[in-house]
Amino acid sequence: MEEHIDERVPVLIAGGSLVGLSASLFLGRLGVEHMLVERHAGTSRHPRGRGNNVRTMELFRVAGTESLIHEAASLLADNHGIFQTPSLTGDAGEWLLKDIDPGNGVARFSPSGWCVCSQNDLEPVLLDCALKLGGDLRYSTELLSFEQDADGVTGIIQDRETGKRRTVRADYLIAADGPRSPIRGHLGIGQTGHGDLFHNVSITFRSRALADVVGDRRFIVCYLTGEDADGALLPVDNTENWVFHAPWQPDTGETLEDFTDERCIAHIRRAVGAGDIDVEITGKAPWHAAERVAERYGQGRVFLAGDSAHEMSPTGAFGSNTGIQDAHNLAWKLALVLNGSAGPGLLESYGAERRPVAQATSERASVRSAEHSHPGYAPAPEMAGGRQSGMLTVAMGYCYPHGAVLGADPALPVVPERMRITGDPGTRAPHMWLHPPGTMRTLSTLDLYERNFVLLTGSGGASWHTAAEHVAARLSITLDAYRIGEGPGSDLVPESGSDWAALHGATNEGAVVVRPDGFVAWRSTGGVPDPEAVLLDTMTALLHRS
Repeated sequence: MEEHIDERVPVLIAGGSLVGLSASLFLGRLGVEHMLVERHAGTSRHPRGRGNNVRTMELFRVAGTESLIHEAASLLADNHGIFQTPSLTGDAGEWLLKDIDPGNGVARFSPSGWCVCSQNDLEPVLLDCALKLGGDLRYSTELLSFEQDADGVTGIIQDRETGKRRTVRADYLIAADGPRSPIRGHLGIGQTGHGDLFHNVSITFRSRALADVVGDRRFIVCYLTGEDADGALLPVDNTENWVFHAPWQPDTGETLEDFTDERCIAHIRRAVGAGDIDVEITGKAPWHAAERVAERYGQGRVFLAGDSAHEMSPTGAFGSNTGIQDAHNLAWKLALVLNGSAGPGLLESYGAERRPVAQATSERASVRSAEHSHPGYAPAPEMAGGRQSGMLTVAMGYCYPHGAVLGADPALPVVPERMRITGDPGTRAPHMWLHPPGTMRTLSTLDLYERNFVLLTGSGGASWHTAAEHVAARLSITLDAYRIGEGPGSDLVPESGSDWAALHGATNEGAVVVRPDGFVAWRSTGGVPDPEAVLLDTMTALLHRS
C-alpha cells in the first residue's frame, strides 16, 4: 500500500460547506495541516441558513473572523424579529419574536451577539480565512472511497473536472458530507429520531414592489399563513432580492418540476396579498426538514460532524450552529492529540459531548417549528407543547455532563430550563471583561480560550500559578495561567465591580481549568495542600495521558 500513497495529511475533511469550512478554519487556527475536498465547484449560492447564534459568533470571534462576518451580513443588520400574518397587506399579524435580543440582555453573558448572515455570504468569508491560514481546500473534488486501519485512513479522491484520481493518507477523516452522508453509510452508522418532518421548495426571486408592501417591518422571516398560499418570506437585501419557502408534498407525488415559474409567481403574490407586484423567479432548491441524530459520532479514526451527524428542523437555525460547534469541539481535540499533548482517548469525548447536545437541540427545534406553525409542518401531538428552554439557553447554555470534564454533575440536564453560567465543570465558562495591568485594552475571558487549556486563579492563587508551570513542564504541554485581580502579581484586572471568584463559583484561593473551547474542565473552589499534585492528576486525566 505504501507506494500507492500520493499525498499525506494529518486531517482529511470531506465536505466544503458551512461545517467543513468551519473545521478548516478552526484547524488552521490551531496549526493543523489538513485537506478539504468538496464535490461542488464552489461555495453555496442559494441564500439559506442565515441565523448565527451567540455561541457560534463567540467561536468566530476567537478565530478572528467575527468582524468580517458582520461586514458580510451588513445588509440584514437591522433585521431582528419573526413575524406571522395571513397577508402582508392587511392589518392582521403578530410578532412571534419582536427582537431576538431585547434590551441587549445577551451582553451580560457574552462579548458577542446574534448575527443574521446567509450561508451564501458566510461561506466565502470562511473560505478566504481558511485559505489564508494555509488550508488545502479543493473544490470540484470528491472523496470516492476510503478505508481505515489502526494507524490512519486511506482515501481515493477524484478531480471532477479532469477525472484524475489520487490516493490520500490521513491520520483522521472528518465527515462533513451532509445529511445523506456516504461516509456514515459506509460505516453502517444508523440514526434515531422522528425522521422527515416536512418539505419545502426554496424560491429565490426579485421584486422591487415587495419592499413597499413589507414597509418598515424588518423581520428575519415572515410566516404567511393564508389558507390558499402559505409559506415563509425571507429578505435578502430588504429592497429587491427575496426568498420564499413554499410547502412541498412529495409524498403525494408532487415533484419539483411541478413548481413552474408561473405557479411560484402566483403563489407568492397570493401569499403576500398583492396580486400585481413584480416577481421574477431566479432559482429553486428543494429542502427537507427532518429530526435525525446518528447513533454514533464516529468509528475508529473517522468522525461525523454537522448534517452527517444530525438533522434538525430549520426553525431557530439550530442545525447549522450545532454543526459549526461540532467542528470546533473536534478541532481542538484533534490538535492536541496530533501534537502529542493528549492521548487518543480524548477523541472519544467528542461523541460523548456532542451527541446529547444534538439530541436535545433537535427536539427543541421540532417543537419550535410547531410553536411557529411552520408552513407545511403538521406535527404529531407528542412533538408539541411542554415547557421549553429559551433560545439563548439552547444556543449557549447547554452543558457536557460527560466527556472531557472532571467533577461535572452527571444528572445535569444537557439543556437546562434556564441559563446557568456559574463556572460549574461541564458548562461554558463565564464571560467577564478584563484588561492587562496599566493598559486600557479590554478583552473578555472568552478571548483567552482557543489553543490551550487555561488555568484561572485569583490574586490569592500564587501556589496554583507555580503548580501550572511545573505541571506543564512535567507533561510537556502548554498550560496558560492567569491570575485575575487588582493586587501585585495579577496578570489581568477585572472591570470595576466584577468578582472573578464569585462569577466562577470559587474563592480567591481557588482555581478553574478551562478548555480550549471555553468550557470549564475542572474547578477547585478553594486552596489545597498540594496544588501541583492535584493539578498534575487533573491534567493527566483530562488529556488521557497515562
